[in-house]
Amino acid sequence: MQVQNRKRAICEHKHKMEEMNTKLYMENCYIMQENERLRKTAEILNQENQALLGQLKQRLAAAAGGGTAATSKGSNSGKKPKN
Repeated sequence: MQVQNRKRAICEHKHKMEEMNTKLYMENCYIMQENERLRKTAEILNQENQALLGQLKQRLAAAAGGGTAATSKGSNSGKKPKN
């Protein structure tokens, strides 16, 4: 009788471990997908940041050179041209 109880306990433990393993596997898959999504978002934000930094450097260089075109150009940035 004790042998059967022991075998049953081992089988139940094995089943619980398999369930836990499956649950952890699914969580890991979700985390990897979320990580990839966040990595892509960070890459896009970095590209936008680099573009904005380049624009800022150009405007600062133009302003340092005494050019007023950069100032007037900067005041219209983000606005649609009038037709």
